[in-house]
Amino acid sequence: MRKTVAATALALAAALLTGCGDGTGKHSGGKGDGDTGKGTEQAAKPDAGAGAGDAGGRVKREVTLEVLGTGTAQIAYTLDSSKFEQVTLPWKKTATIDLTAAEQRVGRLVSVVPGSVQGSDGLLRAAACAITVDGRKVADNEEGKSAKPCQSRVK
Repeated sequence: MRKTVAATALALAAALLTGCGDGTGKHSGGKGDGDTGKGTEQAAKPDAGAGAGDAGGRVKREVTLEVLGTGTAQIAYTLDSSKFEQVTLPWKKTATIDLTAAEQRVGRLVSVVPGSVQGSDGLLRAAACAITVDGRKVADNEEGKSAKPCQSRVK
């Protein structure tokens, strides 16, 4: 149990540190903003006509975080708030986030760090996770094969 908690805490710390940038607006994944590789940070960009804007330049986005599997797992997520909790899998949380004009330019980081689940071989592995913005999948961890958390900058 101690190892699971320590591993989850380490994964959460890695996810939070990944959100820290160097001010250039690019992530350190080695690919440009057009990166469509799974398990990496992708900017969820607005589609033409997507989201409801208001006179203040704000836009609403519907964001869904998912963690798949069976049993229970500890997860950490950042969506409309940041939480760390024990959940029953499969788990899903949807929220509508209201983006300011500044957040539309640089993006708001949303993420989910799934805990460990037992694989078919009996070994512990990261649970599968995914992020969907306005009905379009923008990030996943390759069904738990990637050690990276699911994260995206919603614009």
